[in-house]
Amino acid sequence: MEESQVLGKRKAQEDLDVTSEQNSSVTLKSESEQKQQQPNLVRTCVHEVAVPTGYVSSKDESVHGTLSNPVFNGTEAKSYPFNLDPFQQVSVACLERNESVLVSAHTSAGKTAVAEYAIAMAFRDKQRVFYTSPLKALSNQKYRELTQEFSDVGLMTGDVTISPNASCLVMTTEILRGMLYRGSEMLKEVAWVIFDEIHYMKDRERGVVWEESIIFLPSVIKMVFLSATMSNATEFAEWICNLHKQPCHVVYTDFRPTPLQHYVFPVGGSGLYLVVDENEQFKEDCFVKLQDTFAKQKKQGDGNKSRNANSSGRIAKNGTSSGGSDIYKIVKMIMERKFQPVIIFSFSRRECEQHAMSMSKLDFNTENEKDVVKQIYENAILCLNEEDRNLPAIELMLPLLQRGIAVHHSGLLPIIKEVVELLFQEGLVKALFATETFAMGLNMPAKTVVFTSVRKWDGDSHRIIGSGEYIQMSGRAGRRGKDERGICIIMIDEQMEMNTLKDMVLGKPAPLISTFRLSYYSILNLLCRAEGQFTAEHVIRNSFHQFQYEKALPDIGERVSKLEKEAAMLDASGEGELAEYHKLILDIAQLEKKMMSEIIRPERVLYFLLPGRLVKVRDGGTDWGWGVVVNVVKKSPAALGNLPLALSAQRGSAYIVDTLLHCSPGSSENGSRPRPCPPSSGEKGEMHVVPVQLPLISALSKIRINVPSDLRPMEARQSILLAVQELATRFPQGFPKLNPVKDMGIQDPEFVQLVNQIEDLEKKLFDHPLQKSSQDKQQIKCFQRKAVVNHEIQQLKLKMRESQLQKFRDELKNRSRVLKKLGHIDADGVVQLKGRAACLIDTGDELLITELMFNGTFNDLDHHQVAALASCFIPGEKSNEQIHLRTELGKPLQQLQESARRIAEIQRECKLEVNVEEYVESTVRPFFMDVIYCWSKGATFAEVIEMTDIFEGSIIRLSRRLDEFLNQLRAAAGAVGEVDLESKFAASSESLRRGIMFANSLYL
Repeated sequence: MEESQVLGKRKAQEDLDVTSEQNSSVTLKSESEQKQQQPNLVRTCVHEVAVPTGYVSSKDESVHGTLSNPVFNGTEAKSYPFNLDPFQQVSVACLERNESVLVSAHTSAGKTAVAEYAIAMAFRDKQRVFYTSPLKALSNQKYRELTQEFSDVGLMTGDVTISPNASCLVMTTEILRGMLYRGSEMLKEVAWVIFDEIHYMKDRERGVVWEESIIFLPSVIKMVFLSATMSNATEFAEWICNLHKQPCHVVYTDFRPTPLQHYVFPVGGSGLYLVVDENEQFKEDCFVKLQDTFAKQKKQGDGNKSRNANSSGRIAKNGTSSGGSDIYKIVKMIMERKFQPVIIFSFSRRECEQHAMSMSKLDFNTENEKDVVKQIYENAILCLNEEDRNLPAIELMLPLLQRGIAVHHSGLLPIIKEVVELLFQEGLVKALFATETFAMGLNMPAKTVVFTSVRKWDGDSHRIIGSGEYIQMSGRAGRRGKDERGICIIMIDEQMEMNTLKDMVLGKPAPLISTFRLSYYSILNLLCRAEGQFTAEHVIRNSFHQFQYEKALPDIGERVSKLEKEAAMLDASGEGELAEYHKLILDIAQLEKKMMSEIIRPERVLYFLLPGRLVKVRDGGTDWGWGVVVNVVKKSPAALGNLPLALSAQRGSAYIVDTLLHCSPGSSENGSRPRPCPPSSGEKGEMHVVPVQLPLISALSKIRINVPSDLRPMEARQSILLAVQELATRFPQGFPKLNPVKDMGIQDPEFVQLVNQIEDLEKKLFDHPLQKSSQDKQQIKCFQRKAVVNHEIQQLKLKMRESQLQKFRDELKNRSRVLKKLGHIDADGVVQLKGRAACLIDTGDELLITELMFNGTFNDLDHHQVAALASCFIPGEKSNEQIHLRTELGKPLQQLQESARRIAEIQRECKLEVNVEEYVESTVRPFFMDVIYCWSKGATFAEVIEMTDIFEGSIIRLSRRLDEFLNQLRAAAGAVGEVDLESKFAASSESLRRGIMFANSLYL
C-alpha cells in the first residue's frame, strides 16, 4: 500500500499445561510448526499492525513495547480472575498504547474481556466510551451484562433510552450513525468506540451503516472491533489505517479454548461417525464407513425410503427429510451419555417447535429444578397484563420448560425468548431447539451442538451452509472450564461429497466484503452538514468498497503482463486469411448477441422456455455449452445476488431459468459455484441444475427432450446427458436453432434485417476456404487464442482505467437528479423543506414517506389509519394469507401505491435501474395493515394474532419498529413546522404503546 505498511506477523503462544506463574512466550515460529509439535497443547495468536507511512510512535518502549511487539508493563485498568490468553494480553497492550485494534476470534474465545478492558480504561481516564451492537436485543443483553460489571452504563436503542449521559453508552450502530450525522456534542467526550460483531458489515441491507459510521468518526476517537474469525482481517486494518491515518492492530486467533469433535449421524441409520477429531484431523476411514451406510440404505429400496419419510413426520421443500424419530433418538442418547446441555439447530422456526413438541416423553429436570423454573417463569410474566398471561404462546411454554426443554427463535414472544435465555444460562434448560440466530451475540455455550440438516433456505435456494456459518454455530459447543471437549453432531440425509463436508467443517472463515451503497438518506444528510467536512464524494472515495477495489489492481496488472507475454509467443503466420476468417466469426457472434438481447425479452421468450428445451448458456468468457430447461421462476432483485451464475441485476433479468448443465466432476449444488465441463476436455462430467439468469442464454434450439419428473437421483440427470450427447452425433453441424422470424413470429422490420445479415455472414463463413481445410485447424486455434488473449488484455486494461469511483459518481449524479425532481434539493444542491424532513427518516423509504407527508395523503386520515398506512413501510415477513382490507384502509393504500409508482418512474427517467412494479412491491408491504389498525383501535393481542399467520414475536418486532418509525415521522413533521401532522404521528405512536407489544425487556 502507498499510504501504509503492515509490520510483520508475530505469533504469541502459550503451553496449556504451564503453571500460572509463567508468562506466554513470544515466538517467530510458523504456526504450522507449532501445531506439529504439540497438536492440542498450543494456544497461538497472530499479531500484525498497519502503520501509516512515516508514522513515528512516541510511546515509552519500556512501558508499552514497540508497534510490532506491544507489551504493557504499567498499572492495569482492570484485573481479571483468570489468566488472560495470549490474544487477550496482546489486545490489552494495544489498547494501552491508545491505538485501534481488531480482535478476530471464535465465538466463546473471550473477546468480551478486551471490550471490558477498553471500558475500564475510559472510566480510569475520565472519558466516555460507546459500545455498539447490530441488534436491539443484543444491546439489551449487553447493557445488562455491562451494568453488572460497571455501574455507570446507559442504553440507547430506537425504542428505549436509559441514562443517556452515562460514561459507557450501549447503542445500536444506527443510533451512532445518526449522532455522527447530526454532529452530537456527546462525541467530543468519547475516547473509544467498540464495534461488536463488525462482520455484520457484509450485511446487504445494513452493512453500509457500519461503513459510514467508521468513515465519519473523528480520528481522535480510537476503535475496538470485535469480530468472528475472518480471512482478510489485515485488509480491514489497512483500510482503517489509510482512512484515519493512525495505526490499527490485528489480533487474530483461531484457537478454541475447548476443542471440538465433529460427528455425523446418517438419518435413518444408527450410530455416530467421528469425521473430524479434536486436533482437526479429518477421519477418511470413518467417512468411507458413513458412505457405506447410505449405500446399504439405498439397496433396501424405495419402500424403505418412504417408511423413513413417513416416520420423520415431514419432508422439507428440497426433498430431504430430517427424521423426528432420529432427533428424539439423538437427544435421548445425549442425555444418557451426560452430554447435555445441547443446542439443536434447525433452519426453520416451525421445525424447531415441532421437534421440541416431539420430545413429550422426555423429562430432564428434577422436582427441585422444576420449582425453580416455575418461579422464574411466573416472576417474568408478572410484567404482563392479566389477559396477556393467558395467551396460548405463554401458557404452553411452562410445561416444556419445566422438563428442561425449550425453543428459541425470532418468532417467539420477546419475554419467552428472554426467559429461555436466562434459564439456559442457569443450566435449567438441557435441550434447546434453536435457529441460527441463537449463535449470534452473547456467549451461551452448551456441551453439544446438533445440526438437524446441513441445508438451509436462504431466500433463493436450498444450499449447504458455508464454513463461516458452521464455525459460528458449532462454536457454541464446549463450555470453557467445564468440558474437556465440545461435541458437534451433524445429521445428514443424503450422500455428501467428502470435500463438501471437509470444506464445511474445516473450511476457512469467509472474508469481509464491502456492501457499500449510496442511499438518499445519506446523500441528504451529507448535504445538510453545515461544516461541509464530509461530502458524498468523500464517503465514496474512503469506503471499504473502494479500498478493496484499488487493492485488487496490482493483481490485474500482473495478469496483463502474463497475457502480453503469451500473445507475443503465439505464432501469427498467414494472418491475412486467418484474420478475415476470424473477423467473420466475431461479426456473427456480435450480431447474434444483439439478436439474442431482443429474443430474450421476457414477453417474447418465456413462451418458448418450456421444460426440455435445449438452450446454450454463456457467462462472460465462459461457455457452458448446451443445457436443458427444467423450470422458469421469477425472483426479487434482492435474491439475485446469491445465484451461482451471477450477472449484474438489470431489467428483464429477474427471471431465472433452472437449467440442467454439464458440470465438472465435484461440482455440486452445495452453494459453491459450479464449473462447466467442456466437451473438448474429455472429462466425464455430471449434470446439475444451475439457476441461470435470462441474459446468459445465448441460443435456443428447436429441439425439446423429455425431462424426468424427479431430477434428484444422479442417474436421472445422467440419462439426460446421454440423450444430449446422442443428439450431438445426429447433428454434427450443431443443433438446429429456433428461427426468431419463422418459429417465434418476431416480425419487426429492423429485427428481420438483422436475421438476414447473420444468415449472409454464416453463408460466407461456410464457403470460406479455411472452413474445409483440416490442416489449417491448428493454425486457426492458435490465431483464435491470440484474439482471445488480446481481447482479455483490452478488458483488463479498461478495468484498471475505469475506477469504481466513476460508477458511484454517476450513480450520485443520477440520485441527485431524482432529489431535484422531487423537490428535496434545489438546482444548487441546497436542501429544501422536503429534504430536511427526509434527513430524519432512516427506517422506511424516505422519498416515498415524505411524498405522502407533503401531498396531503395523511391530512384526511385519523391516527389509527396513519399507523396502519405507516406499517406498509416496515420490512418484515410476508403473510401467506390473502389480504382483505377494510374500506377505510383501501383508499390510503391505493394512494401509497400510486405515489410509489410515480417515484419509481422518476428514478427510471433519471437513468437509475429501477423496475417499477418490483419497486412498488418491495416498498409497499400491506401485510400488517389490518393487524395494526385493530391494535391501534384497542383490540387485544389475543384478537390480533388470530388475524394473521405470522409469528407473535414477529408482530411485536414489527410494531416496535413501527413505533420508532412514527417517532421519526413526528420529528420530521416538527422540523418542517407541520404541527397538526406532528401531533397525529404522536397520537398514532401512543395508540400502539400498550400491553405485551411494549412490555419491558427482562434485561432492563
